[in-house]
Amino acid sequence: MTAVSLRITEALLFQRHVTLRLPFRFGAATVTQCPQAFVRVRAEVGGKSFEGASAELMVPKWFDKSPALTHEQNFEQLRESLRNARDALLATGHTMSPHAHSQTAGEGALGVSVARGLPRLAAQFGPALMDKAVADAALRAAGFSWVDGLRAGVLGDPWSQRLDIARPTQVVLRHTVGLADRLSDDEPGPDPQDGLPTTLESAIRRHGLHHFKLKLSGQIDPDLDRLARIAAVLQRLGVDYRATLDGNETFADATTLGAYWRALQASTPLTDLMRRTLLLEQPLARAVALRESIASLPIGVPVILDESDDHAGAFEQGLALGYRGISSKACKGIYRSLANAHRMANDARLLLSGEDLTCQAGLAVQQDTLLAASLGVTHIERNGHHYVDGFGTAPPEEAQAFAAAHPGLYDTDASGRPHLAVHDGRIDLTSLHIPGFASAAAPLWHSLQAIH
Repeated sequence: MTAVSLRITEALLFQRHVTLRLPFRFGAATVTQCPQAFVRVRAEVGGKSFEGASAELMVPKWFDKSPALTHEQNFEQLRESLRNARDALLATGHTMSPHAHSQTAGEGALGVSVARGLPRLAAQFGPALMDKAVADAALRAAGFSWVDGLRAGVLGDPWSQRLDIARPTQVVLRHTVGLADRLSDDEPGPDPQDGLPTTLESAIRRHGLHHFKLKLSGQIDPDLDRLARIAAVLQRLGVDYRATLDGNETFADATTLGAYWRALQASTPLTDLMRRTLLLEQPLARAVALRESIASLPIGVPVILDESDDHAGAFEQGLALGYRGISSKACKGIYRSLANAHRMANDARLLLSGEDLTCQAGLAVQQDTLLAASLGVTHIERNGHHYVDGFGTAPPEEAQAFAAAHPGLYDTDASGRPHLAVHDGRIDLTSLHIPGFASAAAPLWHSLQAIH
């Protein structure tokens, strides 16, 4: 099949306030609330109209970590990126493939946002959401699911039909342990009394978790202590686990990182944890990460890029400096993930990791999870289910519609509230293989606040 050609006739932006049930701390930031952005596009294909949608959380202090900016200023940066992407997409006016729309409108919007002072990571947020929504519309027009559409070349990108696209039925959930998270049930701290797990220990018992993502502060003594306490909980519970470590840009240079890693390796209480560690994610600040080589550092696991992935050449630059992988995140763009997966195909030394920014139940978690899993990611960071109570502030009708449309992906508790279903540390993806991009339900658009 050739790519679907479509003309965008409408692009609307919305947001919904999200309140976290537990504070989420990473790096120097602690998040307790933020908006979730939604995009709805309408596209014309062969005289018929099709709708596409996407969603992403607008997390503060990740896209731009400047301490001079407030959380609200971070949110407004992402709204600006969305507006620029919407305006560029509507201005195109031409019938073309989803990938061609991305290359024209998306790149144009990126340039406008950067010229207006947005960092590239924030600037590509809007185009990334537009790309997902346009892809959704194209897949619906073709009557294909995400996997079948990639195999058939529906998006018109140069990578999909050259990749071994998987049709995953499940994926392992990698549970994030934030820097403010309680570890054991007897540890004091916040507990919203909502019947959901509030500690690492209770989450393991509830969900059968065995893969974990551990946030680092970059301060050796506090990290040695906290990692040792995490390891002790996992050992006490008898978990045969695997872990990844997330540096969140907390290291200023490679020398400091090398000294830190040697301290971890020399710590006897961390011997088992280090043996079970799979990768180290973005330890160096993005200002220096693609300028300093890490090739000679004594780090025995792959070091991957995340926040530095703000332009098409980032992965190649990283490979030349000693990095061995990169993250897939829908907020950075579906075509970035496809291109990176193609680059590392048939090279066993390289890996694509699945990470998220507290993907919320509904469109965001479904699209991001299927994107990564279809590219061969076998375990993925999914933490929205721990920090937000199910569908959060979404209307109950919306939550129930998603739960009904995707049995196996969501569980409904005794009070009728749907939550992401995690059994034996795994997520069931079977229901995501339907026409469109991973969703047979949609947000209640009238319940959202418009972004003008």
